[in-house]
Amino acid sequence: MGDVDGNTVLAQALKKQGINYVFGIIGYPVIELSMALQMAEIHYVGMRNEQAACYAAQAIGYLTGNPGAVLVVSGPGLLHTFGGLANAQINCWPVLVLGGSAPQDHEGIGGFQECNQVELARPYCKYSARPPSIPLIPLHVEKAVRLCKTGRPGAAYLDFPANILSGKVSETQVPDQYGPMEIPQIFPDPAQIEKAISVLTQAKNPLVIVGKGAAYSRAEKEVRDLVELANVPFLATPMGKGVVPDTSPKFVGSARSTALQQADVILLLGARLNWILHFGRPPRFSPKVKIIQIDLNAEELHNSVQAEVAIQSDIKNAVTILNEELKRRGFKYNNNSDWWNLLRKKCQDNQRSVKAMCADESVPLNYYTVFHNLFINLPDDCIIVSEGANTMDIGRTMLLNNKPRHRLDAGTFGTMGVGPGFAIAAAFYCRHNHSNKRVVCVEGDSAFGFSGMEIETMVRYKLPIIIVIVNNSGIYSGMESSVLNEIRSSVGIEDIAKVSPPGCLTSVTRYDNMMNLFGRTGFFVNTVPELHAAVKEAFKIVDGPTIINVIIDTTADRRPQAFHWLTESKL
Repeated sequence: MGDVDGNTVLAQALKKQGINYVFGIIGYPVIELSMALQMAEIHYVGMRNEQAACYAAQAIGYLTGNPGAVLVVSGPGLLHTFGGLANAQINCWPVLVLGGSAPQDHEGIGGFQECNQVELARPYCKYSARPPSIPLIPLHVEKAVRLCKTGRPGAAYLDFPANILSGKVSETQVPDQYGPMEIPQIFPDPAQIEKAISVLTQAKNPLVIVGKGAAYSRAEKEVRDLVELANVPFLATPMGKGVVPDTSPKFVGSARSTALQQADVILLLGARLNWILHFGRPPRFSPKVKIIQIDLNAEELHNSVQAEVAIQSDIKNAVTILNEELKRRGFKYNNNSDWWNLLRKKCQDNQRSVKAMCADESVPLNYYTVFHNLFINLPDDCIIVSEGANTMDIGRTMLLNNKPRHRLDAGTFGTMGVGPGFAIAAAFYCRHNHSNKRVVCVEGDSAFGFSGMEIETMVRYKLPIIIVIVNNSGIYSGMESSVLNEIRSSVGIEDIAKVSPPGCLTSVTRYDNMMNLFGRTGFFVNTVPELHAAVKEAFKIVDGPTIINVIIDTTADRRPQAFHWLTESKL
Protein backbone atom coordinates (compact mmCIF):
# COMPACT_ATOMS: atom_id res chain seq x y z
CA MET A 1 0.00 0.00 0.00
CA GLY A 2 1.24 3.48 -0.85
CA ASP A 3 0.95 6.94 0.59
CA VAL A 4 -2.22 9.00 0.68
CA ASP A 5 -2.65 12.76 1.17
CA GLY A 6 -4.99 14.60 3.52
CA ASN A 7 -7.26 15.75 0.68
CA THR A 8 -7.96 12.16 -0.34
CA VAL A 9 -8.46 10.97 3.23
CA LEU A 10 -10.94 13.79 3.88
CA ALA A 11 -12.87 13.23 0.65
CA GLN A 12 -13.17 9.51 1.28
CA ALA A 13 -14.23 10.07 4.91
CA LEU A 14 -16.98 12.44 3.79
CA LYS A 15 -18.23 9.96 1.22
CA LYS A 16 -18.28 7.17 3.80
CA GLN A 17 -20.42 9.31 6.13
CA GLY A 18 -22.98 9.82 3.39
CA ILE A 19 -22.08 13.34 2.28
CA ASN A 20 -23.24 13.60 -1.34
CA TYR A 21 -23.18 17.35 -1.96
CA VAL A 22 -20.50 19.96 -1.28
CA PHE A 23 -21.12 23.61 -2.15
CA GLY A 24 -18.32 26.13 -2.06
CA ILE A 25 -15.77 28.48 -3.55
CA ILE A 26 -12.25 27.23 -4.11
CA GLY A 27 -8.91 28.92 -3.55
CA TYR A 28 -5.82 28.34 -1.47
CA PRO A 29 -5.56 25.85 0.24
CA VAL A 30 -8.61 23.82 -0.90
CA ILE A 31 -8.25 23.66 -4.69
CA GLU A 32 -6.94 20.09 -4.70
CA LEU A 33 -9.59 19.10 -2.13
CA SER A 34 -12.39 20.09 -4.51
CA MET A 35 -10.99 17.74 -7.14
CA ALA A 36 -10.53 14.97 -4.56
CA LEU A 37 -14.22 15.33 -3.67
CA GLN A 38 -15.24 14.74 -7.26
CA MET A 39 -12.89 11.75 -7.49
CA ALA A 40 -14.75 10.35 -4.46
CA GLU A 41 -17.97 10.72 -6.51
CA ILE A 42 -19.32 13.62 -4.45
CA HIS A 43 -21.22 16.38 -6.26
CA TYR A 44 -19.17 19.57 -5.96
CA VAL A 45 -21.17 22.72 -6.75
CA GLY A 46 -19.15 25.89 -7.22
CA MET A 47 -21.02 28.93 -5.92
CA ARG A 48 -20.46 32.69 -6.16
CA ASN A 49 -20.64 33.57 -2.47
CA GLU A 50 -19.80 31.57 0.65
CA GLN A 51 -23.01 32.59 2.43
CA ALA A 52 -25.10 31.29 -0.45
CA ALA A 53 -23.04 28.08 -0.47
CA CYS A 54 -23.85 27.58 3.22
CA TYR A 55 -27.55 28.26 2.61
CA ALA A 56 -27.56 25.66 -0.17
CA ALA A 57 -25.81 23.02 1.95
CA GLN A 58 -28.22 23.39 4.87
CA ALA A 59 -31.24 23.21 2.56
CA ILE A 60 -29.92 19.89 1.23
CA GLY A 61 -29.63 18.80 4.87
CA TYR A 62 -33.26 19.64 5.52
CA LEU A 63 -34.56 18.06 2.33
CA THR A 64 -32.59 14.81 2.64
CA GLY A 65 -31.97 14.49 6.39
CA ASN A 66 -28.25 14.20 5.67
CA PRO A 67 -26.02 17.28 5.95
CA GLY A 68 -24.69 19.05 2.93
CA ALA A 69 -21.14 20.33 3.21
CA VAL A 70 -19.57 23.71 2.47
CA LEU A 71 -15.99 24.11 1.21
CA VAL A 72 -14.37 27.49 1.83
CA VAL A 73 -10.94 29.04 1.95
CA SER A 74 -9.23 30.40 5.03
CA GLY A 75 -9.93 33.67 6.84
CA PRO A 76 -12.51 35.74 4.92
CA GLY A 77 -13.83 32.65 3.16
CA LEU A 78 -14.86 31.08 6.44
CA LEU A 79 -16.08 34.36 7.95
CA HIS A 80 -18.48 34.78 5.03
CA THR A 81 -20.21 31.51 6.00
CA PHE A 82 -21.14 32.65 9.52
CA GLY A 83 -24.50 34.07 8.44
CA GLY A 84 -25.31 30.66 6.98
CA LEU A 85 -23.89 28.78 9.97
CA ALA A 86 -26.00 30.79 12.40
CA ASN A 87 -29.08 30.33 10.22
CA ALA A 88 -28.60 26.55 10.14
CA GLN A 89 -27.98 26.32 13.87
CA ILE A 90 -31.04 28.37 14.81
CA ASN A 91 -33.18 26.80 12.06
CA CYS A 92 -32.12 23.29 13.22
CA TRP A 93 -30.85 22.16 9.82
CA PRO A 94 -27.79 19.89 9.48
CA VAL A 95 -24.76 21.37 7.71
CA LEU A 96 -21.01 20.77 7.81
CA VAL A 97 -18.52 23.53 6.94
CA LEU A 98 -15.00 22.56 5.84
CA GLY A 99 -12.53 25.41 6.07
CA GLY A 100 -9.01 25.55 4.77
CA SER A 101 -6.61 27.44 7.02
CA ALA A 102 -3.05 28.75 7.15
CA PRO A 103 -0.24 26.18 7.47
CA GLN A 104 0.50 25.42 11.09
CA ASP A 105 4.11 26.55 10.79
CA HIS A 106 2.86 30.00 9.71
CA GLU A 107 0.61 30.50 12.72
CA GLY A 108 1.55 33.36 15.01
CA ILE A 109 3.87 35.03 12.50
CA GLY A 110 1.31 36.56 10.13
CA GLY A 111 0.41 33.70 7.82
CA PHE A 112 -1.75 34.34 4.76
CA GLN A 113 -5.35 34.80 5.90
CA GLU A 114 -4.35 33.52 9.34
CA CYS A 115 -7.39 33.48 11.57
CA ASN A 116 -8.46 31.75 14.80
CA GLN A 117 -11.09 29.85 12.84
CA VAL A 118 -12.01 27.03 15.22
CA GLU A 119 -12.83 29.43 18.06
CA LEU A 120 -14.56 31.96 15.81
CA ALA A 121 -16.88 29.26 14.43
CA ARG A 122 -17.68 27.72 17.82
CA PRO A 123 -20.59 30.05 18.80
CA TYR A 124 -22.45 29.09 15.61
CA CYS A 125 -21.93 25.32 15.80
CA LYS A 126 -22.64 22.20 17.77
CA TYR A 127 -19.07 21.07 17.09
CA SER A 128 -15.96 22.97 15.97
CA ALA A 129 -12.59 21.23 15.76
CA ARG A 130 -9.33 20.79 13.88
CA PRO A 131 -8.12 17.24 13.24
CA PRO A 132 -4.51 17.30 14.54
CA SER A 133 -3.24 14.74 12.01
CA ILE A 134 -4.22 13.02 8.79
CA PRO A 135 -5.01 9.65 10.44
CA LEU A 136 -7.52 11.40 12.74
CA ILE A 137 -9.48 13.06 9.92
CA PRO A 138 -12.03 10.20 9.57
CA LEU A 139 -12.76 10.23 13.30
CA HIS A 140 -13.54 13.95 13.33
CA VAL A 141 -15.62 13.72 10.16
CA GLU A 142 -17.71 10.94 11.67
CA LYS A 143 -18.27 12.90 14.86
CA ALA A 144 -19.12 16.13 13.06
CA VAL A 145 -21.67 14.45 10.77
CA ARG A 146 -23.19 12.51 13.66
CA LEU A 147 -23.62 15.65 15.76
CA CYS A 148 -25.14 17.53 12.82
CA LYS A 149 -27.87 14.89 12.56
CA THR A 150 -28.58 13.70 16.10
CA GLY A 151 -30.46 15.46 18.90
CA ARG A 152 -31.49 18.87 17.65
CA PRO A 153 -29.95 19.04 14.16
CA GLY A 154 -27.50 21.83 13.50
CA ALA A 155 -24.11 22.96 12.23
CA ALA A 156 -20.55 21.71 12.59
CA TYR A 157 -17.18 23.10 11.51
CA LEU A 158 -13.94 21.29 10.71
CA ASP A 159 -10.69 23.18 10.16
CA PHE A 160 -7.92 21.93 7.86
CA PRO A 161 -4.52 23.66 7.75
CA ALA A 162 -2.79 23.60 4.38
CA ASN A 163 -0.04 21.30 5.62
CA ILE A 164 -2.61 18.72 6.80
CA LEU A 165 -4.41 18.72 3.45
CA SER A 166 -1.25 18.41 1.35
CA GLY A 167 0.66 16.15 3.75
CA LYS A 168 0.98 12.43 3.14
CA VAL A 169 0.95 9.31 5.31
CA SER A 170 0.96 5.61 4.58
CA GLU A 171 -2.49 4.23 3.89
CA THR A 172 -1.87 1.75 6.69
CA GLN A 173 -1.89 4.62 9.19
CA VAL A 174 -5.47 5.67 8.30
CA PRO A 175 -7.99 3.64 10.32
CA ASP A 176 -11.20 2.38 8.76
CA GLN A 177 -13.75 4.62 10.46
CA TYR A 178 -17.25 3.45 11.40
CA GLY A 179 -20.43 5.11 10.25
CA PRO A 180 -22.67 6.59 9.18
CA MET A 181 -24.57 5.87 12.38
CA GLU A 182 -28.33 5.42 12.62
CA ILE A 183 -30.03 8.33 14.36
CA PRO A 184 -31.27 7.14 17.77
CA GLN A 185 -35.05 7.10 18.07
CA ILE A 186 -36.65 8.80 21.07
CA PHE A 187 -39.99 7.40 22.25
CA PRO A 188 -42.41 9.24 24.56
CA ASP A 189 -43.06 8.51 28.22
CA PRO A 190 -46.35 6.52 28.27
CA ALA A 191 -47.53 8.38 31.37
CA GLN A 192 -47.15 11.71 29.58
CA ILE A 193 -49.02 10.37 26.55
CA GLU A 194 -51.90 9.40 28.84
CA LYS A 195 -51.91 12.87 30.34
CA ALA A 196 -51.85 14.47 26.88
CA ILE A 197 -54.82 12.36 25.77
CA SER A 198 -56.76 13.37 28.88
CA VAL A 199 -56.12 17.09 28.33
CA LEU A 200 -56.81 16.98 24.58
CA THR A 201 -60.05 15.01 24.79
CA GLN A 202 -61.47 17.37 27.43
CA ALA A 203 -60.74 20.50 25.40
CA LYS A 204 -63.62 22.73 24.33
CA ASN A 205 -61.52 24.67 21.80
CA PRO A 206 -58.65 22.40 20.72
CA LEU A 207 -55.99 23.42 18.21
CA VAL A 208 -52.99 21.66 16.67
CA ILE A 209 -49.94 23.66 15.54
CA VAL A 210 -47.70 21.77 13.13
CA GLY A 211 -44.08 22.90 13.16
CA LYS A 212 -40.99 22.42 11.06
CA GLY A 213 -39.92 19.64 13.43
CA ALA A 214 -42.83 17.52 12.21
CA ALA A 215 -41.68 18.03 8.63
CA TYR A 216 -38.08 17.16 9.47
CA SER A 217 -39.26 14.05 11.33
CA ARG A 218 -41.05 12.84 8.17
CA ALA A 219 -44.19 12.57 10.29
CA GLU A 220 -46.66 13.71 7.63
CA LYS A 221 -48.68 10.50 7.50
CA GLU A 222 -49.02 10.33 11.28
CA VAL A 223 -49.93 14.01 11.66
CA ARG A 224 -52.47 13.83 8.83
CA ASP A 225 -54.01 10.78 10.47
CA LEU A 226 -54.20 12.64 13.79
CA VAL A 227 -55.97 15.67 12.31
CA GLU A 228 -58.46 13.50 10.43
CA LEU A 229 -59.00 11.00 13.24
CA ALA A 230 -59.56 13.61 15.95
CA ASN A 231 -61.23 16.18 13.65
CA VAL A 232 -59.26 19.03 15.22
CA PRO A 233 -58.47 22.35 13.52
CA PHE A 234 -54.81 23.05 12.81
CA LEU A 235 -52.37 25.79 11.93
CA ALA A 236 -48.87 25.38 10.53
CA THR A 237 -45.70 27.37 11.07
CA PRO A 238 -44.06 28.58 7.84
CA MET A 239 -42.05 25.45 7.14
CA GLY A 240 -44.56 23.18 8.84
CA LYS A 241 -46.83 23.97 5.88
CA GLY A 242 -47.67 20.92 3.78
CA VAL A 243 -47.23 18.33 6.51
CA VAL A 244 -51.01 18.43 6.42
CA PRO A 245 -52.19 20.02 3.14
CA ASP A 246 -53.07 23.71 3.25
CA THR A 247 -56.17 22.75 1.25
CA SER A 248 -57.42 20.50 4.06
CA PRO A 249 -60.81 21.60 5.46
CA LYS A 250 -59.20 21.26 8.90
CA PHE A 251 -56.74 24.07 8.11
CA VAL A 252 -57.79 27.35 9.76
CA GLY A 253 -54.98 29.62 8.62
CA SER A 254 -57.50 32.24 7.48
CA ALA A 255 -58.75 32.46 11.07
CA ARG A 256 -55.38 32.16 12.83
CA SER A 257 -55.88 35.18 15.08
CA THR A 258 -59.13 33.80 16.46
CA ALA A 259 -57.73 30.26 16.64
CA LEU A 260 -54.73 31.31 18.71
CA GLN A 261 -56.58 33.74 20.96
CA GLN A 262 -59.46 31.46 21.85
CA ALA A 263 -57.96 27.95 21.86
CA ASP A 264 -58.06 26.43 25.34
CA VAL A 265 -55.76 23.49 24.48
CA ILE A 266 -52.97 23.63 21.92
CA LEU A 267 -51.01 20.59 20.78
CA LEU A 268 -47.58 21.72 19.59
CA LEU A 269 -45.94 19.27 17.20
CA GLY A 270 -42.31 20.24 16.67
CA ALA A 271 -43.06 23.95 16.89
CA ARG A 272 -41.25 26.35 19.21
CA LEU A 273 -42.91 29.09 21.23
CA ASN A 274 -40.53 31.74 19.93
CA TRP A 275 -41.24 35.04 18.16
CA ILE A 276 -42.97 33.25 15.27
CA LEU A 277 -45.68 32.12 17.71
CA HIS A 278 -45.46 35.22 19.90
CA PHE A 279 -43.89 33.20 22.68
CA GLY A 280 -47.21 31.53 23.53
CA ARG A 281 -48.27 34.54 25.58
CA PRO A 282 -51.19 37.00 25.68
CA PRO A 283 -52.53 38.91 23.85
CA ARG A 284 -51.93 36.44 21.00
CA PHE A 285 -52.84 33.46 23.19
CA SER A 286 -55.42 32.97 25.90
CA PRO A 287 -53.85 33.41 29.35
CA LYS A 288 -55.56 30.15 30.37
CA VAL A 289 -54.49 28.05 27.40
CA LYS A 290 -53.06 24.60 28.15
CA ILE A 291 -50.08 23.62 26.03
CA ILE A 292 -49.28 20.02 25.12
CA GLN A 293 -45.74 20.21 23.81
CA ILE A 294 -43.97 17.46 21.87
CA ASP A 295 -40.38 18.16 20.88
CA LEU A 296 -37.24 16.21 20.08
CA ASN A 297 -35.18 18.47 22.29
CA ALA A 298 -35.71 18.31 26.05
CA GLU A 299 -34.27 21.81 26.53
CA GLU A 300 -37.09 23.23 24.42
CA LEU A 301 -39.81 21.92 26.73
CA HIS A 302 -41.46 24.61 28.91
CA ASN A 303 -39.58 27.34 27.04
CA SER A 304 -41.29 30.76 27.37
CA VAL A 305 -44.39 29.32 29.08
CA GLN A 306 -44.96 26.27 31.25
CA ALA A 307 -46.50 23.41 29.30
CA GLU A 308 -49.39 21.48 30.79
CA VAL A 309 -47.86 18.34 29.27
CA ALA A 310 -44.27 18.23 28.03
CA ILE A 311 -43.13 15.23 26.00
CA GLN A 312 -39.65 14.62 24.68
CA SER A 313 -39.95 12.41 21.63
CA ASP A 314 -39.52 12.12 17.90
CA ILE A 315 -42.72 13.61 16.50
CA LYS A 316 -43.43 10.56 14.37
CA ASN A 317 -43.18 8.17 17.31
CA ALA A 318 -45.28 10.27 19.67
CA VAL A 319 -48.06 10.96 17.18
CA THR A 320 -48.22 7.28 16.21
CA ILE A 321 -48.93 6.37 19.83
CA LEU A 322 -51.38 9.27 20.25
CA ASN A 323 -53.31 8.04 17.22
CA GLU A 324 -53.50 4.50 18.54
CA GLU A 325 -54.89 5.69 21.86
CA LEU A 326 -57.38 8.12 20.31
CA LYS A 327 -58.60 5.36 18.03
CA ARG A 328 -58.93 2.96 20.95
CA ARG A 329 -61.03 5.51 22.80
CA GLY A 330 -63.09 6.35 19.74
CA PHE A 331 -62.46 10.07 20.20
CA LYS A 332 -63.57 12.48 17.48
CA TYR A 333 -64.09 16.18 18.13
CA ASN A 334 -67.62 17.41 17.34
CA ASN A 335 -67.74 18.80 13.82
CA ASN A 336 -70.77 20.96 14.69
CA SER A 337 -69.30 22.48 17.85
CA ASP A 338 -69.41 26.23 18.49
CA TRP A 339 -65.63 26.25 18.06
CA TRP A 340 -65.68 24.75 14.59
CA ASN A 341 -68.58 27.00 13.55
CA LEU A 342 -66.72 30.11 14.77
CA LEU A 343 -63.51 29.18 12.95
CA ARG A 344 -65.31 28.39 9.71
CA LYS A 345 -67.11 31.73 9.79
CA LYS A 346 -63.87 33.63 10.46
CA CYS A 347 -62.18 31.78 7.60
CA GLN A 348 -65.00 32.65 5.22
CA ASP A 349 -65.04 36.33 6.28
CA ASN A 350 -61.28 36.77 5.89
CA GLN A 351 -61.14 34.85 2.62
CA ARG A 352 -63.83 37.15 1.26
CA SER A 353 -61.70 40.26 1.80
CA VAL A 354 -58.62 38.58 0.32
CA LYS A 355 -60.64 37.46 -2.69
CA ALA A 356 -61.60 41.07 -3.35
CA MET A 357 -57.93 42.11 -3.32
CA CYS A 358 -57.05 39.24 -5.66
CA ALA A 359 -59.69 40.43 -8.11
CA ASP A 360 -58.15 43.92 -8.33
CA GLU A 361 -56.12 43.74 -11.56
CA SER A 362 -55.43 47.46 -11.80
CA VAL A 363 -51.87 48.43 -12.75
CA PRO A 364 -49.53 48.57 -10.93
CA LEU A 365 -50.54 45.25 -9.39
CA ASN A 366 -50.82 44.40 -5.69
CA TYR A 367 -49.28 41.44 -3.84
CA TYR A 368 -52.50 39.45 -3.56
CA THR A 369 -53.32 39.65 -7.25
CA VAL A 370 -49.79 38.58 -8.17
CA PHE A 371 -49.73 35.63 -5.78
CA HIS A 372 -53.22 34.45 -6.69
CA ASN A 373 -52.47 34.44 -10.40
CA LEU A 374 -49.05 32.90 -9.86
CA PHE A 375 -50.44 30.10 -7.69
CA ILE A 376 -53.16 29.02 -10.10
CA ASN A 377 -50.43 28.36 -12.68
CA LEU A 378 -48.18 26.29 -10.38
CA PRO A 379 -48.16 22.48 -10.28
CA ASP A 380 -49.26 20.96 -6.99
CA ASP A 381 -45.86 19.42 -6.24
CA CYS A 382 -43.40 22.25 -6.94
CA ILE A 383 -40.98 23.33 -4.21
CA ILE A 384 -41.59 26.96 -3.30
CA VAL A 385 -38.64 29.01 -2.05
CA SER A 386 -39.50 32.46 -0.75
CA GLU A 387 -37.92 35.41 0.98
CA GLY A 388 -38.50 39.09 1.44
CA ALA A 389 -40.65 41.16 3.79
CA ASN A 390 -44.22 41.39 2.50
CA THR A 391 -43.32 39.08 -0.38
CA MET A 392 -42.61 36.22 2.00
CA ASP A 393 -45.27 37.01 4.61
CA ILE A 394 -48.14 37.41 2.16
CA GLY A 395 -46.82 34.59 0.02
CA ARG A 396 -47.12 32.18 2.95
CA THR A 397 -50.86 32.73 3.00
CA MET A 398 -51.40 32.75 -0.78
CA LEU A 399 -48.98 30.15 -2.13
CA LEU A 400 -50.39 26.98 -0.63
CA ASN A 401 -48.36 23.86 0.16
CA ASN A 402 -49.90 20.42 0.03
CA LYS A 403 -46.70 18.42 0.46
CA PRO A 404 -44.18 18.44 3.32
CA ARG A 405 -40.75 20.05 2.95
CA HIS A 406 -41.94 21.86 -0.17
CA ARG A 407 -41.53 25.34 1.30
CA LEU A 408 -38.16 26.89 2.13
CA ASP A 409 -37.99 30.43 3.45
CA ALA A 410 -36.16 32.75 5.83
CA GLY A 411 -37.18 30.64 8.82
CA THR A 412 -36.59 31.21 12.50
CA PHE A 413 -33.58 33.51 12.08
CA GLY A 414 -35.36 35.68 9.51
CA THR A 415 -32.30 35.63 7.26
CA MET A 416 -32.45 37.50 3.95
CA GLY A 417 -30.41 36.30 0.99
CA VAL A 418 -31.25 32.61 1.48
CA GLY A 419 -33.48 32.27 -1.60
CA PRO A 420 -31.08 31.52 -4.50
CA GLY A 421 -28.96 29.15 -2.36
CA PHE A 422 -32.03 27.28 -1.14
CA ALA A 423 -33.34 27.11 -4.72
CA ILE A 424 -30.06 25.68 -6.04
CA ALA A 425 -30.10 22.97 -3.37
CA ALA A 426 -33.76 22.18 -4.05
CA ALA A 427 -33.09 21.93 -7.79
CA PHE A 428 -30.25 19.45 -7.26
CA TYR A 429 -32.46 17.50 -4.86
CA CYS A 430 -35.20 17.35 -7.50
CA ARG A 431 -32.75 16.41 -10.26
CA HIS A 432 -31.52 13.38 -8.35
CA ASN A 433 -34.75 12.32 -6.62
CA HIS A 434 -37.81 13.76 -8.41
CA SER A 435 -36.80 14.64 -11.96
CA ASN A 436 -40.19 16.08 -12.95
CA LYS A 437 -40.54 18.36 -9.93
CA ARG A 438 -39.80 22.09 -10.36
CA VAL A 439 -38.48 24.80 -8.07
CA VAL A 440 -40.10 28.24 -7.97
CA CYS A 441 -38.12 30.91 -6.11
CA VAL A 442 -40.30 33.89 -5.16
CA GLU A 443 -38.18 36.88 -4.17
CA GLY A 444 -38.72 40.42 -3.04
CA ASP A 445 -36.52 42.74 -5.08
CA SER A 446 -34.52 43.72 -2.00
CA ALA A 447 -33.99 40.11 -0.92
CA PHE A 448 -32.91 39.11 -4.43
CA GLY A 449 -30.11 41.66 -4.27
CA PHE A 450 -28.30 39.73 -1.52
CA SER A 451 -27.47 36.68 -3.64
CA GLY A 452 -28.67 37.55 -7.14
CA MET A 453 -25.44 36.57 -8.90
CA GLU A 454 -26.15 32.94 -8.02
CA ILE A 455 -28.20 32.93 -11.23
CA GLU A 456 -24.84 32.30 -12.93
CA THR A 457 -24.49 29.16 -10.81
CA MET A 458 -27.97 28.08 -11.90
CA VAL A 459 -27.06 28.63 -15.57
CA ARG A 460 -23.75 26.78 -15.24
CA TYR A 461 -25.39 23.68 -13.78
CA LYS A 462 -28.48 23.91 -16.02
CA LEU A 463 -30.89 24.15 -13.08
CA PRO A 464 -34.44 24.92 -14.30
CA ILE A 465 -35.33 27.32 -11.48
CA ILE A 466 -38.08 29.87 -12.04
CA ILE A 467 -37.24 33.08 -10.17
CA VAL A 468 -40.21 35.37 -9.64
CA ILE A 469 -39.18 38.82 -8.41
CA VAL A 470 -42.04 40.77 -6.86
CA ASN A 471 -40.65 44.23 -7.52
CA ASN A 472 -41.93 47.18 -5.49
CA SER A 473 -38.67 49.14 -5.92
CA GLY A 474 -37.85 49.14 -2.25
CA ILE A 475 -37.32 47.55 1.12
CA TYR A 476 -40.86 47.16 2.54
CA SER A 477 -42.01 49.88 0.12
CA GLY A 478 -40.52 51.97 -2.66
CA MET A 479 -41.26 55.23 -4.38
CA GLU A 480 -42.33 56.22 -7.89
CA SER A 481 -39.33 57.25 -9.97
CA SER A 482 -40.69 60.76 -10.67
CA VAL A 483 -41.08 61.48 -6.95
CA LEU A 484 -37.73 59.91 -6.05
CA ASN A 485 -35.94 61.86 -8.77
CA GLU A 486 -37.53 65.09 -7.61
CA ILE A 487 -36.30 64.50 -4.06
CA ARG A 488 -32.80 63.64 -5.23
CA SER A 489 -32.59 66.59 -7.60
CA SER A 490 -33.44 69.00 -4.78
CA VAL A 491 -29.84 68.80 -3.54
CA GLY A 492 -26.42 68.63 -5.11
CA ILE A 493 -24.92 65.25 -5.95
CA GLU A 494 -22.62 65.53 -2.93
CA ASP A 495 -25.66 65.45 -0.60
CA ILE A 496 -27.74 62.82 -2.39
CA ALA A 497 -27.24 60.26 0.40
CA LYS A 498 -28.72 62.73 2.89
CA VAL A 499 -32.11 62.84 1.20
CA SER A 500 -32.54 59.50 -0.61
CA PRO A 501 -35.17 57.54 1.37
CA PRO A 502 -33.34 54.65 3.09
CA GLY A 503 -35.88 52.06 1.99
CA CYS A 504 -36.02 53.03 -1.67
CA LEU A 505 -34.25 51.14 -4.44
CA THR A 506 -33.92 52.09 -8.10
CA SER A 507 -37.42 52.27 -9.53
CA VAL A 508 -38.60 49.47 -11.85
CA THR A 509 -35.18 47.81 -12.09
CA ARG A 510 -35.08 45.42 -15.07
CA TYR A 511 -33.90 42.31 -13.23
CA ASP A 512 -35.26 40.24 -16.12
CA ASN A 513 -32.48 41.64 -18.31
CA MET A 514 -29.92 39.83 -16.15
CA MET A 515 -30.78 36.76 -18.22
CA ASN A 516 -29.29 38.55 -21.25
CA LEU A 517 -25.88 38.04 -19.66
CA PHE A 518 -26.23 34.36 -20.53
CA GLY A 519 -27.84 34.69 -23.96
CA ARG A 520 -31.26 34.06 -22.47
CA THR A 521 -34.43 36.12 -22.11
CA GLY A 522 -36.30 36.95 -18.95
CA PHE A 523 -39.88 38.15 -18.60
CA PHE A 524 -41.01 41.69 -17.75
CA VAL A 525 -44.53 41.73 -16.29
CA ASN A 526 -46.91 44.59 -15.57
CA THR A 527 -50.33 42.96 -16.04
CA VAL A 528 -52.15 39.77 -15.09
CA PRO A 529 -52.28 38.43 -18.69
CA GLU A 530 -48.52 39.02 -18.97
CA LEU A 531 -47.99 37.12 -15.71
CA HIS A 532 -50.02 34.13 -16.90
CA ALA A 533 -48.13 34.01 -20.18
CA ALA A 534 -44.72 34.38 -18.50
CA VAL A 535 -45.31 31.57 -16.00
CA LYS A 536 -46.52 29.20 -18.70
CA GLU A 537 -43.48 29.96 -20.87
CA ALA A 538 -41.10 29.68 -17.92
CA PHE A 539 -42.22 26.12 -17.18
CA LYS A 540 -41.23 25.16 -20.74
CA ILE A 541 -37.60 26.08 -20.00
CA VAL A 542 -35.87 22.94 -18.72
CA ASP A 543 -32.17 23.65 -19.36
CA GLY A 544 -31.61 26.50 -16.93
CA PRO A 545 -33.19 29.29 -14.89
CA THR A 546 -35.31 32.21 -15.88
CA ILE A 547 -36.44 35.44 -14.19
CA ILE A 548 -40.00 36.78 -14.14
CA ASN A 549 -39.81 40.41 -13.02
CA VAL A 550 -43.26 41.48 -11.80
CA ILE A 551 -43.73 45.19 -11.20
CA ILE A 552 -46.16 46.01 -8.38
CA ASP A 553 -47.37 49.17 -6.68
CA THR A 554 -44.52 50.75 -4.69
CA THR A 555 -46.91 51.21 -1.76
CA ALA A 556 -48.56 47.78 -1.93
CA ASP A 557 -49.06 46.33 1.54
CA ARG A 558 -50.62 43.50 3.52
CA ARG A 559 -54.32 43.17 4.14
CA PRO A 560 -55.27 45.49 7.04
CA GLN A 561 -54.85 43.68 10.36
CA ALA A 562 -57.05 43.91 13.44
CA PHE A 563 -54.08 44.28 15.82
CA HIS A 564 -50.59 45.69 15.37
CA TRP A 565 -49.08 42.49 16.72
CA LEU A 566 -50.65 40.53 13.86
CA THR A 567 -48.60 42.61 11.46
CA GLU A 568 -45.49 41.73 13.45
CA SER A 569 -46.23 37.99 13.36
CA LYS A 570 -44.73 35.85 10.65
CA LEU A 571 -47.00 32.84 11.16
